Amino acid sequence: MEEIHDIVIVGGGISGLATALALQRKGIKSIVLERHETLRSSGAAIGMFINGWRALDELGVGRRLREKSLALMEIQDVWIHKDVSRVTPCRKEGLRCLRRSDLIDALASSLPAECIRVGCQVVRIEPDPLTLFPTLYTREGEIIKAKVLIGCDGWNSVVAKCLGLAEPKTLRNLVIRGVTEFSKGHQFGDSFVRQFDDKMLFGMIPIDHQIIHWFVDWLPTSTDMETSTRNPDMIKELATAKLRNHPPETLEMVRNGEPDSLSLARIRYRSPWDLLLSDAFHRSTTCLTGDAMHVMGPFLGQGGAAALEDAVVLSRNLAMALRKGEEDDGEVTVLSDEEIKRRVGLGMGEYVRERRRRIALLGLQSYLMDLIYSGSNVYKLVGLVVLMVFFRGEMLKHTEYDCGRL
Repeated sequence: MEEIHDIVIVGGGISGLATALALQRKGIKSIVLERHETLRSSGAAIGMFINGWRALDELGVGRRLREKSLALMEIQDVWIHKDVSRVTPCRKEGLRCLRRSDLIDALASSLPAECIRVGCQVVRIEPDPLTLFPTLYTREGEIIKAKVLIGCDGWNSVVAKCLGLAEPKTLRNLVIRGVTEFSKGHQFGDSFVRQFDDKMLFGMIPIDHQIIHWFVDWLPTSTDMETSTRNPDMIKELATAKLRNHPPETLEMVRNGEPDSLSLARIRYRSPWDLLLSDAFHRSTTCLTGDAMHVMGPFLGQGGAAALEDAVVLSRNLAMALRKGEEDDGEVTVLSDEEIKRRVGLGMGEYVRERRRRIALLGLQSYLMDLIYSGSNVYKLVGLVVLMVFFRGEMLKHTEYDCGRL
């Protein structure tokens, strides 16, 4: 089978759905190809600072999602082995935590059903020999020709490989994530709590008054590396073993984690210099967004928000580039294939230029935070010095960013 679409988005996660929704709000149709049989919400939950909420408001789903989340008042950092703590106030409405499933549902339900195709895995991309537009080949035997191709398919992106982007790097860290629901309500308040203890980080962030998102991040041993990444019972056992010195209520929370929410994974990232210098984020009428472009460690809580920003900025630039205009007699100008390539290329080029400095700074700050958290004493010192020089110690300054109107 062979079909033709103007804009194809590969990946039905946060990035892909947000991009499709942003394009729709600009009056541009697209189709989203998701390789799994259903839209997935792996990762349990996602923290969202004010910059992410600005993007969600532009997409028209911010109000709906605020009703499903609790406004957090502060971030509490505790260094257990040093008996040191720090409290950072959050600006009003500045930080909330969302279930990924709620975010995915809000984005997907705002799109026409025919815009999303599940169970469609792209395995190869080649330029059409005549038009040079991208041609996608799926595992199911379909051939899909696109005039515009947007890769939103995560760190292991088939579109990124097509563009020649290098594989992301892997940190030594392992991270377990989960969600626990308390039927009678929890007693953890409205603060985001992070506890640092000898190269291990434990965090709890309320989603609402009954649901807590929690995570454990540590430098693994060889035994840890052999642990299954899919078995919920083994994941819980490993998490409780790492938290054995924590209070009983913490261990009970982990033991009661929802099985479907549990995950164990390595942290992947693109280096700040790759983000700053790579020329493989865009070529002709193909480009990347979200983790496919700038996967980063979770130390800033900006992966999802940055993907939402991408969606707004890319759609704004594409709409400006593709605006056909109307002649005096009201007729719409029809663009030739060559004109589409020229205009889309300019729009994508402007998108990459606009986003590059932003994602490079986020990548740098996330990288420095990892050095401070898990590096040797020398690396910790280097990370602190560079962090102070580039960011002047303003740890939440990046959350004030405004990606602009759609």
